[in-house]
Order: sequence, then C-alpha cells, then structure tokens
Amino acid sequence: MAKFEKGVSGNPAGKPKGAKDKRTALRAMLEPHAKDLVKTVVEKALEGDTTALRLCIDRLMPALKAKDEPIVIDGLLGTATLVEQGQSVITALALGKVSPSDASTLMSTIAAQAKITEIDDLERRVTELEQTKGRYEHVKKKS
Repeated sequence: MAKFEKGVSGNPAGKPKGAKDKRTALRAMLEPHAKDLVKTVVEKALEGDTTALRLCIDRLMPALKAKDEPIVIDGLLGTATLVEQGQSVITALALGKVSPSDASTLMSTIAAQAKITEIDDLERRVTELEQTKGRYEHVKKKS
C-alpha cells in the first residue's frame, strides 16, 4: 500500500476552494420563503397533519432530559479517605442503592478528586524541595 506524500492531496480533484456547500445553497434558496413555509407547516399541523405537527413540536419544544437527583450514600461525605469513599460507592452499587450509571459518575468524581489531591501534594513537595535546596546552597556558599 502506497504511503501518502507530505503536501500532496489524496484527492486532487476534490472540492475547489470557495465552492458553496449544497446545504448553504439550499438555505439561500429557502430564505426568502421562510415565513410562508413556516406558516404553511403550522397550518398543516393545526389541520391534523401529523408530520407537520411533529416538525413543529421538534423545533419548538426541547427534548426532555432526565433530571439528576442528589445521591446520598453513607460514608461518602465527611472525613472519609478517597479509598473509603470509593468503597462506599461500590457497596451502594452492590446493594442496589445506586444505579451503575450513578456509581460510574461518582467514581469518576472521586478519581478526579484523587488527581487534584495528587497534584496538590506534588506541588507542595516540589516547593519544599526548592526551599530545602535554597537553604543548602546558602549554607554551601558560606563555607
């Protein structure tokens, strides 16, 4: 199989620069008639045309989304370690107190917190090392 050459198009007869997309051309054709088209669709919907009705509803009303309810799990809050928090989520999942989806979300949140804690700890350790190095160099210069 031939490899692609750098800087050479795989489709030299492709779409020319500046060429309009078909959707853009169609939109330009419909634009002057937009009010009349919308009016007609609404009239058809009111007459009982189910396709027109669906079109109106799809465009005017956003899809319903599931609302997340707060999740209460024993051992998740307070001074529990990240390991203990993770174990609490796994236990709640095993007992059927939370859905797999909710458990996954909670575990992702705990993992993100673990990453934040890790970064914070590394920053603190680097700062301490830099300060220690500065003190060591200061003592070294005096000798």
